[in-house]
Amino acid sequence: MPAARQCRPLCGACCIAPSISTPMPGHANGKAAAEPCANLSSDLRCRLWAQVERPSCCAGLKPSDEMCGDNRQQALAWLSALELASRP
Repeated sequence: MPAARQCRPLCGACCIAPSISTPMPGHANGKAAAEPCANLSSDLRCRLWAQVERPSCCAGLKPSDEMCGDNRQQALAWLSALELASRP
């Protein structure tokens, strides 16, 4: 089994591209797609990582080669396309 992929430094694509419909710290009504999360630090890391306040939709999102691609731009593009494809 391959080792789990680690988050790419200075990426934050998964904290920007997807919408979040559940309330969370910094976003009383969730957040819109392409809007940076209020919990994203200046070095593009999640401030809620491993905290109980972290939404389950975020905690369930794991870095993968498919999602992360070779660079931040590929990750943003893949997640944005997934967001569009999953709109109601």
